[in-house]
This record gives sequence, structure tokens and C-alpha cells, in this order.
Amino acid sequence: MSKEAWIEVRVLSPFGWEELIAGALTGADCLGAREGSSSPHPPELPPGVSLIRSHYRAALDTALRRDEISKAISALRVIDDELSDLTTSFRQLPAEDYAKSWMKVWHPFRCGRLAVIAPWTKTALREDDIRMELEPGGVFGTGRHATTRMILRFLQERLRGGERVLDCGSGTGILAVAARLFGAGEIAGFDLDAGSAAVAYDLAARNGVAENATFLEGDFSCINELSAPYEVVVANLYSDLLVGHARELEAALAPGGWLCVSGLNALREDAVREALADVGLVVTGRRARGVWRALVAERG
Repeated sequence: MSKEAWIEVRVLSPFGWEELIAGALTGADCLGAREGSSSPHPPELPPGVSLIRSHYRAALDTALRRDEISKAISALRVIDDELSDLTTSFRQLPAEDYAKSWMKVWHPFRCGRLAVIAPWTKTALREDDIRMELEPGGVFGTGRHATTRMILRFLQERLRGGERVLDCGSGTGILAVAARLFGAGEIAGFDLDAGSAAVAYDLAARNGVAENATFLEGDFSCINELSAPYEVVVANLYSDLLVGHARELEAALAPGGWLCVSGLNALREDAVREALADVGLVVTGRRARGVWRALVAERG
């Protein structure tokens, strides 16, 4: 992984506004907005708030850049009184921060038959385990989050072998690579995070499935560069993105194929269902884990 230093941007969000704030950070040219602390023992947050983090390269850090990001967050106050006291803080992470922190706190885990291990771990696997070696780092997607695990479960249960799979918002490539290990014939993915394509290609290569794998950096326009449609489309994204790009998700889906989405919480499930229905997709499968939801949809 790169030893480049990064600036972490932190915003305390009132419950229910996490996606809006994450979107504002992304719109201010930050990378990989996510919820929660990276620390194994984070300080307790005030009641009713979540921590939203994002980052950008320290080499691009200036007083003007920090001011622009702070203004983008402060501008949200016009939406609702709950957003009137938002503050933005910044801290520089040492170049080794990602690698060292992940090596200290990240542990192997299983999801069904999939056993996800890091290069530095020595774990005895079961005879029927499907092994994936993952080096955690700065790009979003270490596989442990409930939304990722629910999609991994659906992939294990529903893939029959030989399908072409597209991952929208692929991050490290864990969902696409797992699909290939589960028997998919071809995988593709795209993500906005700088460096994500290289990380995803590395994950595919270290697990022996780089052949028939394509990863791009960019937004949903990347679908035009890929060989859609796909028999399986997955998207682990904020619900606002799922709603806003429902038509592109449907268009990328081959006849008879299925879509699996997650990243939505219980409060946004109905909105995502309605957006899918508006483009002709009917929810045929559902999983819940805590506040998080995953849905499978097919054409009606």
C-alpha cells in the first residue's frame, strides 16, 4: 500500500443526516466518506450523533482547501435546524497510519464459506472454505461491515456459475472478487476513490482471479465503458445514490438477471424500494442486520 500521508476530515452528524454530510464531503473533493471511527477504542460520542470521516492527500492540503470543505458543510445549515451547529475538523495522518492501524485491529473473519484473511495472519482453514486474502487499507471495503456481508451471503446463495457480475462502487473489489471465487465467469467494477482500481486489481491478482476482471475509477458513467448488461449487478452505496441511480442500475442488468443493493438503513428502505419499482424492478429478497438492509430485485 502507498505510504503517502493523508488528511482526515471529521464531522459529527446528527442521526439521520449521515448520508447528506457524506455526500457534501464527496462533493468537496474528499475521498471515501464513511461512518464511524478507525480507532479500535474510539472515544464515546455525544448522544444522538455519528462520526463521518473522509480524507484527501496531504500533498493537496492548503488553508483554502480546508476553508472550502468547512464552507460546504456549514452550507447545509439552511436545510434544517438540526444542521445549524455542524463543525469540521482536520488532522494529518502519518504515512504509515492505515497499514499500522489495520494490522493491529483487523482480524480474519468468515461469511458463510468465505474465509477472509490478511497476508500477515496464519489461520487454519476448514476443508470447504473459500479463501480470500485481503490487505486492508485506505480504500473503502474491508468486508466486515454488515452491508458487505449481506451481499456476500446473497452472492453465495444465488450464483450458479459463469455469470457476468458488475459491482457499482467497488472499493477494494471485495464483492466482485468474491463473486469470481464463488463461480462468476467475469467481473467488473467502478469506484470514485482514487487508487481504487489498482487496489481491486491487486485483490483479484493475489486471489488468482485477475483474468476476466475489469476495474475503473469514476462514477456511473463508467458503465458506458464496460460491456453491459450483466447477469448480476451489486451496489453497496448510500441510499441517496441508489435512489438517484436506479435507472442506471436497471439498464446495466441483463434480461433474467438480478440486482442486489445495500448501504441503506431501515429509515430509507421504502424510498429505495419505490425507486426500484419506478424503473420496473420488484424486490424478491431481503436481509436485515441491525439498522442495515440488503435487497434483491428483479424485473417484474
